[in-house]
Amino acid sequence: MQGAVSPLFCIIQDRSKAMALLVIMLPVLLVTIDNTILNFALPQIAAALNPSAAEQLWMIDAYSLVLAGLLVTMGSSGDRFGHRRMLCLGCVGFAGVSVAVVFSQQAWHLIAGRALLGCFGAMVLPATLALIRTAFEDREERRLAVAAWATCLTVGSALGPLLGGVLLQYFDWQSVFLVALPFLLPVVFLVPMITESPRQMGRSTDYLSILLSLGAMTGVMLSLKHLATVGFDGQAVLWALSGVLLGMAFVRRQLTLEQPLLDLRLFASCAFSVSIATNLVSLGLLIGFIFFTSQLLQLVFGLSPLLAALVLVPGQVLAIVAGIAIVPVVQKKAPNRVVAGCLLLAAAAFAMMALFVATALTVGVAFVLLNASVAAITTVTNDLVLGSVPPESAGSASSVSETAYEVGVVLGTTLIGGSVAVLYRLSFAVPEGVSERVIDAVATLGGAHAVSQTQPEEMAIQILEEANAAFTSGVMTTSTVVTGFILLFALVAFRYLRVRGSVEPVEGH
Repeated sequence: MQGAVSPLFCIIQDRSKAMALLVIMLPVLLVTIDNTILNFALPQIAAALNPSAAEQLWMIDAYSLVLAGLLVTMGSSGDRFGHRRMLCLGCVGFAGVSVAVVFSQQAWHLIAGRALLGCFGAMVLPATLALIRTAFEDREERRLAVAAWATCLTVGSALGPLLGGVLLQYFDWQSVFLVALPFLLPVVFLVPMITESPRQMGRSTDYLSILLSLGAMTGVMLSLKHLATVGFDGQAVLWALSGVLLGMAFVRRQLTLEQPLLDLRLFASCAFSVSIATNLVSLGLLIGFIFFTSQLLQLVFGLSPLLAALVLVPGQVLAIVAGIAIVPVVQKKAPNRVVAGCLLLAAAAFAMMALFVATALTVGVAFVLLNASVAAITTVTNDLVLGSVPPESAGSASSVSETAYEVGVVLGTTLIGGSVAVLYRLSFAVPEGVSERVIDAVATLGGAHAVSQTQPEEMAIQILEEANAAFTSGVMTTSTVVTGFILLFALVAFRYLRVRGSVEPVEGH
């Protein structure tokens, strides 16, 4: 930790750098908090707006889908028009929409608001990472700033459930949207004080590339969501096929344009490509873990939202420590060893869920291992991402990295959460004598707990015991498979991140 003290002291002593770091950290925290905070508010929203099951899914998914689909576009736009300007516009828009969503009277109002939040969030994330390159020219100071940025990214995702649990303990569901104001209003006033990023002047906007990138991302993600909620059918194939074809068209167009929306030469760097893949995997693991453990804590263990959120607090604290403490470590050790070692810790977290009886203590300890390892990983990989490109391409590179994060959010929920849900349905033994309505209701853990309250005591106990056992079994089986996957991916990271520090810019820039 001693190696990080000197650059940290320099940042604190320099008012402009300290201000820049604050401006960068606040919106990153808010945008990532919004990825997970709504999950805790869904029961209250359902009671207030009476949405259908599909509308409830869209309330969650609209934000991540739009955010992921527009990140590349907004990162490239920031390279042209200035990332400070994009950050200011994104923060103002995000705050305004957050206030407007409070007045939602119907489910579609909230869905539309979440989609707009995703649009403005896509302006914010690439700008924050790109501005680090401008504000911190010193190599070690920049590494520490990237560590703070990456820590905010992982802590924000984990902080969402805790903040949601606290707010909903005392206020209505609207409070989870108003939380944006204290994060973003200071940024709006302080952002003019930081230096604007270099611009790529004279570049035109290729709107067809924007449409192709958004269509490709949306098609693939909608296919994955449909597979998780409905199952494999013609619609899932159609969405996937459309996404792949649009993605292929996007790639071909970028290779032929003189001024592409996304410079695919960035991927010529092995460190860049593997770092992007590692970002996707690491956040997918974190979000998938939070998805099923929040149900374990609240439904299987019977904890209140606030107590369930408090179980995750040690992991959030250790993530902050790990994200900063990894800086002096990576100065002395090769990134492939650091990242692979952190992935082994993540594997240990899922191995605990697979091998030990699930308790609140098990979840808490596993979350400490997982969240700390993900925080350290994101510090190292994002430092590699920034170091592999020239300053004028920082927005494009960072937008690719953040797109990987948002894809990780969707994949973590879809693949890990979806696997638990499928295994739950397969292993649930329906008690004899229940009606068809009850059989339909117990298809999810939440539905089983809700319908049990309408049944006679003996039947209710049977339903709850079967549901809790089936869900816990699904968690253990899924965690076993995930553990094996992480171990294999750790080998990939160890093999292909054989560089020390940041790599040199890609040739041709």
